[in-house]
Amino acid sequence: MTQYLITFPSDAMNHIPDEEMPEVGRAAHAVCQELIDAGVYLLTGGLEEEPANLVGTDGTVTDGPRPDFIGGITIVDVPSREDALKWAAKIAAACRCTQEVRAIGFDPELEAMLGKVAVDVDALKTRDRG
Repeated sequence: MTQYLITFPSDAMNHIPDEEMPEVGRAAHAVCQELIDAGVYLLTGGLEEEPANLVGTDGTVTDGPRPDFIGGITIVDVPSREDALKWAAKIAAACRCTQEVRAIGFDPELEAMLGKVAVDVDALKTRDRG
């Protein structure tokens, strides 16, 4: 399966009156529950309205920009772009704003590293039971 990043800009929900936000929250949580029930949910959240920290190659930390371009994010693991677009449509309806969809690049070397960790953890669990 492929992971997809579904996002919307930080100002995309500014048109929603404050009194309607609880309803939007309930609708968004309902879609999240659907994602979880479907087994494709990886992450959902909103970026805080605070400056980013920029960490240089030498470890130096400086203040960066506020989140202008991305406000809300969802990451799903689905079989196809079409599936990601269907989920994005549900999120768009719940959040009342347009969503952007991008595939996250697959790294087979990282997958192999993660697979080794899973095998090692399983071996430890088996050893601890014995």
